Amino acid sequence: MDFQVVVLAGGTSKNLVPIVSKELPKALLPVANRPVLSYVLELLELSNLKDLIVVAEGEDVALHIGSWISGAYDGRLRVEVTSVPEDVGTVGALRAVAHHLTANDILVVSGDLVSDVPPGAVAALHRRHDAVVTAMLCSVPVSGPSESGSSGGKDKTKKAVVHNIVGLDPTKEFLLYIATAAEVEKDYKIQKSILRAVGQMDIRTDLMDAYMYAFKRSALQEVLDQKENFRSLRQDVLPYLVRSQLRSEVLSNGTPQAEENGSEKVGSHKNKALLSRILSNSSTTSFHDLHAYGTNESIPVRKTHKCCVYIPASSKYCARLYSIQAYSDINRDVIGEASHLSGYSFSAQNNIIHPSAQLGSKTTVGPHCMLGEGSQMGDKCSVKRSVIGRHCRIGSNVKIANSVVMDHVTIGDGCSIQGSVICSNVQLQERAVLRDCQVGAGFVVTAACEYKGHCTVRPPLLPDAVPAAAPPPPPPYAAISAFDGLAAAPSLPLTLFRLSEQSKFLVSVCP
Repeated sequence: MDFQVVVLAGGTSKNLVPIVSKELPKALLPVANRPVLSYVLELLELSNLKDLIVVAEGEDVALHIGSWISGAYDGRLRVEVTSVPEDVGTVGALRAVAHHLTANDILVVSGDLVSDVPPGAVAALHRRHDAVVTAMLCSVPVSGPSESGSSGGKDKTKKAVVHNIVGLDPTKEFLLYIATAAEVEKDYKIQKSILRAVGQMDIRTDLMDAYMYAFKRSALQEVLDQKENFRSLRQDVLPYLVRSQLRSEVLSNGTPQAEENGSEKVGSHKNKALLSRILSNSSTTSFHDLHAYGTNESIPVRKTHKCCVYIPASSKYCARLYSIQAYSDINRDVIGEASHLSGYSFSAQNNIIHPSAQLGSKTTVGPHCMLGEGSQMGDKCSVKRSVIGRHCRIGSNVKIANSVVMDHVTIGDGCSIQGSVICSNVQLQERAVLRDCQVGAGFVVTAACEYKGHCTVRPPLLPDAVPAAAPPPPPPYAAISAFDGLAAAPSLPLTLFRLSEQSKFLVSVCP
């Protein structure tokens, strides 16, 4: 039987507030004016995987996703959309549909994945090695603030964020070790017994879990049944399966205790870019060979299951929409370097302007831009590296750069928007200035007000906003918010989570 496919569509991720809601869950966030979920569904369709189970968090979210799928993919895909309670985690989502899974192998993919890597490549590797799990790990996307301070812009100084510490065998097809960046501080220790068991391990920090997994159903079901406390496939199930494959009798005989208790340190100064260092012991057999030949005379090993990894070529595109920064980056990429994913034809000016859109006199829409159906722009406007949705009304002398503007947005004359995400049905009154802001759906931004520095803008009319011409501006990282109709915004700061550059790790080998 072919692979069964489960798409984890999620719900209203806290990392994406305020641009998500129950009416617009993460799976339906527009990327180049298409729901992000459409990228995964079309990737599966191209691989002839057309029988899908889509799991959404919350009944309202499931209804919205199901309604959209039934209209967009009628006759193309056979999709069952089911809901699970919010915050059950990815493991809980799989438990909820486990009784529907009957195939020998299960493909699990996140609904926020944007990629051109064919799932069939992951499935083929999985079956070739008869693995219990095969995970796709891809190069970490470059992300961060732009040189102009704009979150959505291009930046020559951007750094790739460390997501995982990964150990691979020499063939780069077997996953021997994995730890998330949250578990890793300045120094990290790896048991020498692990290294002796695997023979050779290449340590990598430049790989991101793409959340595309092929599982042997029997192994997955066993984990779901026995590990009731597990919540996350990435943080719980995958590390557990990787650890348990090394539970053997290596070191139980024939190894001097003094040698076992030795330690070795690998400093990242020898390879600052990727922290790639091969830890090897020429007297041992590699993990790949242990699986091929079983036990040997010097190292009694109990043959265990295999955990595999598929790493796409560097030319492939792979990103996940797990944060507002990632949302801005993916929108920029899909109308830029990864334009083949958009599904649109670009003009001679390397942009996409819908035939029904209207441009005023001396208005310019630059390369790597998109202007949606029915949108209108006044005179002397400028758009750079931005996506503008459908049926927007934009006045004259408006500047938009490195931003995402969703559908039915009204922007008054003289406004300036940079590095921001503007949700649907927002109104920007005349001469409003937004820089690195996220404006939730249906909100009104007061005329001649300026917001800077990663603000979260919420209704009502933002009474503590600072007029554009009046110093001082709002402090950076201030959250301008008001809830439930309160007359004034609370003075609580907006907590920003940024992974600082993790350029120096010390990997220690200990008993």
